[in-house]
Amino acid sequence: MSEIRYVRGDATVPSVKGVKLIAHVCNDLGGWGKGFVLAVSRRWPEPEAAYRAWHRDRARNDFGLGAAQFVQVERYVWVANLIGQRGIRAGSKGVPVRYEAIDAALVQLADKAAELDASVHMPRIGCGLAGGNWSRVEPLITQRLVRRGTAVTVYDHGD
Repeated sequence: MSEIRYVRGDATVPSVKGVKLIAHVCNDLGGWGKGFVLAVSRRWPEPEAAYRAWHRDRARNDFGLGAAQFVQVERYVWVANLIGQRGIRAGSKGVPVRYEAIDAALVQLADKAAELDASVHMPRIGCGLAGGNWSRVEPLITQRLVRRGTAVTVYDHGD
């Protein structure tokens, strides 16, 4: 069985052949403007526009914790907006990350990756501004994606 591949670099510029799905975690408030989303928006306007429209129309769609939205940005590149954090700040209820929501979104990501025959590329999702621990997120990725045969690369941003 393969494992997660770790590399230094920018997850928005995967250097592999074939269809690529770039996954990241979003909040459930409709906020887009800090963290990895800035790198996404520097390359493509579509994921932010799609996320904002998805949030705006949430009364009529599946927007919420555990949901996933897939936005094609190039012929062989898609961005996956995964709703895996409640709010944007740590408070009395702890950090914003919601592991069960990330897990649910990863199930949808795995299905989309299989449908597109795509590899998956991501930063350490849920572990930046969302405040999560990689030791809790990594097993979810292994279970939902790697065990299904999806190639996953995790990017640690090089300085």
